[in-house]
Amino acid sequence: MGVLDPLKGFKVTFKQIFEPRVTNSYPDQKRPKPARFHGRHVLNRYEDGMEKCIGCELCAGVCPADCIYVRGADNPPDSPVSPGERYGFVYEINYLRCIHCDMCVEACPTEAITESKLFEFSFTSREDAIYTKAELVVDDDGQPRHLPWEDWREGDEKLTSAWMRATSPSGSADAEGKVHWSAELGHGTRKPERGQSDLAPQDATPEMSLRERAAAKIPVRFGGRVR
Repeated sequence: MGVLDPLKGFKVTFKQIFEPRVTNSYPDQKRPKPARFHGRHVLNRYEDGMEKCIGCELCAGVCPADCIYVRGADNPPDSPVSPGERYGFVYEINYLRCIHCDMCVEACPTEAITESKLFEFSFTSREDAIYTKAELVVDDDGQPRHLPWEDWREGDEKLTSAWMRATSPSGSADAEGKVHWSAELGHGTRKPERGQSDLAPQDATPEMSLRERAAAKIPVRFGGRVR
């Protein structure tokens, strides 16, 4: 082994010294989360306050981690909880098992379960890790309930249905930029996302298309815009 051979191992390290820093002072500074970020679940309501969940148990059936437990019950005739014949009487998610795959969101026929951007929450007991329906259903303003062990930051409660709205019917490109979902309490009918083409409405969210957003993070030498 030559005298300079050990220095060759630090070639990449020395090269990175002159590159732009990407490290944040976590947790005081946090990177922006994507619009479709998979975080803590919420159970949504319609604009009139009625719950979207009908207790069909499809989310529990499709869950690969077996972390969702649902039991439906008949709606009281004098005070129905949901528009259908049944509603979710019991709804629990065990976050010691959940892998945030979002298969429950795609399986839900009424768009009842979606995900927020919150992922920073820790538990001191098993009971706290099993979220009940009272903790998952949005409040009277359509906002997720904030629990003591959760670190909510500004924007974590926004775009809770972004992943559901990004999934076009049968994957058809003709559905891009078109509304195929129901309104939500506190938010109304959310606007569609911009897709990868330039055909989506200009007032859609987010402001940049997926292709533009990706280019903003890629160095120029690889075809992006970062210098």
